[in-house]
Amino acid sequence: MRFGRLIRWDVRFQVRYGFYLLYGFLTALYLALLFSLPEPWRKTAAALLVFSDPAAMGLFFMGAIVLLEKSQRIPSLLAVLPVSPMEYVCSKALSLSLLALLAAAALAIPADCRPLASMLLGTLLSSVLFTLAGMLIAAKTASLNQFVLAAAPVEMLAFGPACLHLAGITPASAGLYPANVCIDLIAGRAFSVPGLMLAVVLMLFMLYAAQRCVHAMWREQGGAGR
Repeated sequence: MRFGRLIRWDVRFQVRYGFYLLYGFLTALYLALLFSLPEPWRKTAAALLVFSDPAAMGLFFMGAIVLLEKSQRIPSLLAVLPVSPMEYVCSKALSLSLLALLAAAALAIPADCRPLASMLLGTLLSSVLFTLAGMLIAAKTASLNQFVLAAAPVEMLAFGPACLHLAGITPASAGLYPANVCIDLIAGRAFSVPGLMLAVVLMLFMLYAAQRCVHAMWREQGGAGR
């Protein structure tokens, strides 16, 4: 019940600050772009669009969300409420993933991207990984400029190899790379099972690290944390 209320609070926060409105507009724009392309290009273009935006929104938005909460002293409030750092991190990851999945489905269904389940699984995995990366950075930065600078290497390490892999100019062993596994899933292509397992292990490690960073952030903000 407590965790469900936390997720609902995060979703309401995202609605209030225009996240859903923004992605409604962006989805319409991306659909117009997709249907302006020749049909054979649409599935690949849709995969690239989904991976680079809806799936990655957690990385882009976590800085703004956490820094806004810091300015409103919300971490110090959460630290004295019966909410654990793990619940906080999972709520952020799941609520942003919900928006990512809705946006990905809105792009994939009209563009006839199949299999849809594979795209949604890849979007979910990508979204959680990007959101956790954003959380790790945001918990340790004090300004949006610092966050942008710290997030730039993550973007290069994720988007560069994934774009090359999607274009088919990487060796077969590159399929083990977590970002490449994600884009293979989103594109509905054959993916590396060991690579998927590696991506899940990475996600679990980042989840543990993110909740430790949140715990430290709450203590710095004046709460005891748990």
